[in-house]
Amino acid sequence: MAREIIDLHTHSIISDGALIMAELVRHAVVSGYGVIGVTDHVDSALLEGTAATIMDFARKSQKYFPDIVIIPGAELTHVPPDEIASLVREARAMKLPLVVVHGETRAEPVAEGTNRAAIEAGVDILAHPGLISEDDVRRAAEKGVHLELTYKKGHSITNGHVAACARKYGAKLVIDSDCHRPGEFLTERARMDVGLGAGLSDEEFMRAVDNSERLSKRLLQ
Repeated sequence: MAREIIDLHTHSIISDGALIMAELVRHAVVSGYGVIGVTDHVDSALLEGTAATIMDFARKSQKYFPDIVIIPGAELTHVPPDEIASLVREARAMKLPLVVVHGETRAEPVAEGTNRAAIEAGVDILAHPGLISEDDVRRAAEKGVHLELTYKKGHSITNGHVAACARKYGAKLVIDSDCHRPGEFLTERARMDVGLGAGLSDEEFMRAVDNSERLSKRLLQ
């Protein structure tokens, strides 16, 4: 039986997405999502305002989308590594449920040390962490930080490396879209392609799906 799609990394027009939040959620419903995390890009200047806007949208609009759960979040993006911990604490103080960090993808010039700073700060998801070091993967496993396998073009080129390192050290994986526009939403087939294409076994793929379910339930507590 098909499992509902849980996607904890998406973007709206609040940052660099193409859809307003209502459109984003409606597209997700039609795509078969059961849970969506809205995680627009933020830095020190944008965290407070963006997080408040997303939380306000979720609070006002959830009742109109009974078939999907909206989890407000933010993705700390190109933030200097030394600033990540303080911004994570600020997000937690605001009671923002979901904190993602834009990892050291090979597709963008992310500052070296971002992956480790995010892990030490205890973020929920380290997105597209690129050629993450084995030491960082080991530390993510110890800290319970989820490493992302992504559907996003460009960022996805290192999925196989992330999956192999996660297997070696027991780090938790999740599969997300990093959706910015129509055509980038996960489907059941796309989610499977990401996982199996990264070298996961069927059992490991289902474990990643389970990880997303458990994480979403924890975030909603």
